[in-house]
Amino acid sequence: MPSLLYKPPVVLPRLQARPNAQVIVRRARVGDVTRLYEIINYYAARGDMLPKTLDQLYNRVRSFSVAEADGEVVGCVALQIVWADMAEVVSLAVHPDFQGRGLGRQLVEPLFDEASDLGIPTVYALTLQVGFFRSLGFREVPRLRLPHKIWQDCVNCPKQDHCDEIAMVRP
Repeated sequence: MPSLLYKPPVVLPRLQARPNAQVIVRRARVGDVTRLYEIINYYAARGDMLPKTLDQLYNRVRSFSVAEADGEVVGCVALQIVWADMAEVVSLAVHPDFQGRGLGRQLVEPLFDEASDLGIPTVYALTLQVGFFRSLGFREVPRLRLPHKIWQDCVNCPKQDHCDEIAMVRP
């Protein structure tokens, strides 16, 4: 049985997918969880994002979308509903071999329609990639403008006392 504890991969497994392969974005499946774990925790080990356990990913797999190339998951993102009027873009990650191709944008943009369909007017992100989110229409706000995030997640975050992420919202 796989461990539920966070054990960051040192390196991502090599992809079989060709770097120039066509990429599709689709809803995640249970069979994608191992790859989500590898990609997300690769960046978490570098300090670029927060880690996720296998348990967290299996419990939230229905919230994830993935980018797939040649049958392999090469990127992911999730929309996490936080309150009646806001949702968070979480766990946005693209395999290093597929960066610079617009996959981040392809993964995030459909989340705006999903939030709208759910009646959620505001989408936000806590990020180190300010330029990327700004290009998608997000703007910086003080973290205290996101009290539900602070009380739900930040209180248990390992970065709580030294958070370096920037709060950004897109109404």
